Amino acid sequence: MKRNATAVWKGSLKEGKGVITTQSTTLNNTQYSFGSRFEEGVGTNPEELVAAAHSGCFSMQLSAFIGEAGFTPDSIETKCVIDLQNGSIVSSTLTVEAKIPGISNDTFQELVIKAEKNCPISKLLNTEISSTATLL
Repeated sequence: MKRNATAVWKGSLKEGKGVITTQSTTLNNTQYSFGSRFEEGVGTNPEELVAAAHSGCFSMQLSAFIGEAGFTPDSIETKCVIDLQNGSIVSSTLTVEAKIPGISNDTFQELVIKAEKNCPISKLLNTEISSTATLL
């Protein structure tokens, strides 16, 4: 399976503008700019998109491991914070809240760590990855 996205950038770094379109067109000429990346401008930015990818991938991987353990999650909510410092992503921090009937907290925490290490986006990122998980 291969997926794709396209970014078009016009102009200089600070004054220029760009658009991103994904294969599914969920993002379709979605704007991004220096302002949306480094300030508070309108539009998305690469770090926000990585955070979305990591939180989504992790949640799906965790769900798979929970299912393999014989449980069915009611919900898994994952927030990802990508920390960009001096031109490098230095960490990805996952905060997870899940409702999973019948699972013990110890089993849940083990599966969270397993998902943190094994989701494809975690494997892609060359940075520190950490998680905090709460079983609701």
